[in-house]
This record gives sequence, C-alpha cells and structure tokens, in this order.
Amino acid sequence: MPSVAVKLYSVFFKFLLKHRLQNRFQNPIDEANGGHNTFGVTSRPEETIAAANPSFTDGVATKDIHIDSFTSLSVRIFLPDSCLSDSDSKLQPNSRIRAQIKKADLGRRNSYGSSGLVELSSNPDNNRRSSYGCSLDAESLITKSDSGVYRGYSPSAEKCRKMPVMLQFHGGGFVSGSGDSVANDFFCRRIAKLCDVIVLAVGYRLAPENRYPAAFDDGFKVLHWLAKQTNLAECSRSIGSARGGGADIKKADVHRHIADAFGASMVEPWLAAHGDPSRCVLLGVSCGANIADYVTRKAVEAGKRLDPVKVVAQVLMYPFFIGSVPTHSEIKLANSYFYDKAMCILAWKLFLPEEEFDLDHPAANPLVPVRGPPLKLMPPTLTVVAEHDWMRDRAIAYSEELRKVNVDAPVLEYKDAVHEFATLDMLLKTPQAQACAEDIAIWVKKYISLRGHEFSY
Repeated sequence: MPSVAVKLYSVFFKFLLKHRLQNRFQNPIDEANGGHNTFGVTSRPEETIAAANPSFTDGVATKDIHIDSFTSLSVRIFLPDSCLSDSDSKLQPNSRIRAQIKKADLGRRNSYGSSGLVELSSNPDNNRRSSYGCSLDAESLITKSDSGVYRGYSPSAEKCRKMPVMLQFHGGGFVSGSGDSVANDFFCRRIAKLCDVIVLAVGYRLAPENRYPAAFDDGFKVLHWLAKQTNLAECSRSIGSARGGGADIKKADVHRHIADAFGASMVEPWLAAHGDPSRCVLLGVSCGANIADYVTRKAVEAGKRLDPVKVVAQVLMYPFFIGSVPTHSEIKLANSYFYDKAMCILAWKLFLPEEEFDLDHPAANPLVPVRGPPLKLMPPTLTVVAEHDWMRDRAIAYSEELRKVNVDAPVLEYKDAVHEFATLDMLLKTPQAQACAEDIAIWVKKYISLRGHEFSY
C-alpha cells in the first residue's frame, strides 16, 4: 500500500484539483470572444515554473522556443551534455578555471556551470575536435552575444554527434500542467540523461480555453515543425557548401543562412547540430499519453510525407483512457489516489466540446473501432501502469490488442504505485520513480540505438 504521506498528500491534492475543476465550470470563457481563445494558454498561475538554462547545469541544457505565431504552442528543448565528447567529463577544477577566466578578463562561466569548467588555453591542441566531429573549444561551450547576455551552449561546428529525439507530452487532465513546470523539467532532465536523447517537452494548449482537438493538433504540429527544422538545416548546409565549399564559412555561421523576413534565423541550432529525427520516440504522461498515441497514429498515416521524421517507438505512461463500459479496475478503484474517476470525467467534460462529449470518444477510448490506421502498423509501444490506478485495465487491454497483431507492446506494472507515481512533484525523487525511468530507458534504447550498438548501454 502507498505510504501514509502519499495518502495524506492525495487527500489534499484531490481537494485542490476538485476546487480548480469546478472553478473552470463556474467561470466559463468570455463569450465576448466567441467562447474560444485561439492563442490559448499552456500553463496555469498555480504552476511553479522552472526557468530555462542554456548551459549544461546538472548535465542538461534547456531552452524555450515558441514555434507557432498564431497560438501559444511552444517546446522546451532538453539537450544532455553527452552530445559533446566523452572527454568533456574530464574538466578542469573550478579553482583553476576561475584563475584562467580572471586572467583572460572574460568574466563569464562556461556552459557547465559549477559542475565543471573548461580551461581556456592558447594552445591549439587543446581546442581539439571530439570523436564525433564537434568542436571542444571555448566558443562552442561558452557563447556570449555582443551585449553579453547569452552565456549558453551554441554548436560551433557543422558535424556534431547526432542524437535521437523524444517528444514528451505532460499530464494534467488536459486542463492543467505545463511543459516547463518544475516537476516536468525534473522528469525530462532525468529522461534525457538516462535515454541519451534530446527531449522536446511540448507546451500544448489547455482546455477549456482550447478544447479538443487543439492539444492533439498541437502535438502533430510539433512533429511537422521537427521535420521542417531538419529540412531547413539541410538547406543551410547545402547553401554553405555552395558559397564556399564549406571551408570559407565561419563555424558560427553554419546554421544562419536561412532567415525569415525579419532576418531572424529559422534554423534551431541545437536540433540542426545534434538532432536525428529518423530515431524519434513519443512519450506521454497521463493525458499526454492520449496525445502521444494520437500523434503516433497521424504519423503512421502520413508515412513518407513526414520525412525525415520517423516515429520508431512510443511510451504511454498511465494513459488517461476511459470508456462507457467500465472495466474491473474502474469499478474497484474508482475512488483511488490523486485522480479519482469522478474528477477525471469532469476533466473530460472540460476538454471535449459539449456536443461531442462521449466516454467512447476516439480521444478517450483506444478500443473503439473508428480510430485511425490498423493497429498492425503502429510502432513498438511500451505501456506503464500503476497497481492503484483505476485507468490501468483499459491501458493493459490496449496493449493486448497491439500484441495480437504482433506489435511489440510490453506492459510495465508497478506494485503499490499510484497514478503519476513517476512524474508527480511529491513522488519524483522516490526509488520507484527512478526505477521506472531506468526501465523506460532500457526499453527505448532497443529502438533508438544505432545498428550494432543496440546493447551498448
């Protein structure tokens, strides 16, 4: 059974959640705006937000990007320091680098923060390239604009180590949660390091300001944006080669050839230098798992139109599935911890348009026959469920349907666990949450590792 602390926190959590959901019903969207806010919101005032940090503090650099000028859709990129060479872990002591920085009058820290710093030396041998072709000089690790504002990591070479890309969709019942919340930031950092991937945490639009299918459309839009970024980066490299054969172009200008009408770069440098979208994984948490499954289905339908993006696997963590015919767990655990069935139905009423509300809606029930492409075309799917979660049986049933058509679809069930046991703020640092992330990494690496290195982890 869950601990006494978890039970007490669950009571407090459910009280607050019920109050907030009822407020959403009692304070409808301003009808003067047509009852619909196209731009939308991606977080709530009660969310504690973690600031982005483009330096490799704690081994992961982050940055926020607003990717759609017509909506609030955004992503937070999590780039692990494994994108650099292995030798980057053998850095100079803090005292030594501080002396070097003071001597050079740079007055700035490198992108590794306090965990490790790079010696700035005039010796060209020290400014060597990694085995992946990525520059290790100070310019690549410490980038500073003319105004002295930006001090984060910026790739300085065209050829850098390529890493798989993971799209992550946060939970919150479609009406709360945030891609840049403290809890989600911690979880994505953990996943980025364990899976050795670039994580894109999607800040999709929330309900009831933007009801179905806004959040689902946002998820697929990010996949299109990723494909566009890859194609723009390739165009950038082609233009660079045409202009000077690649030799006369400054490293810092490698990803700056394609610009919009305002002269701003359209190429995201971290993804251009390190992203490999041909090894793309989708991971969804709670209602985010519903979004991930939808985006995966749309990607299967799109086929080569999404090239070079290829979804090779998806991870559904305690998906937010429901249906009109209750399962055994929906009956037995209807009043379970944190998210009971009654409150989740309220969330679905806020998310689905009033005229479309149905517990067997394709967004809610994965077992209805009208959903998307044949299941046999779906990529490998890992499902994570908790023993004390009323949604578990339907998630397991969906996994069983995938296995019937020979899709690799294992289920990881955790004993004495509750809904969001690996992602909720209070539970993030428990041994069970860490073990779950490690189990996910082991499975995911089977599908994102390069051929011949599947078991290199």
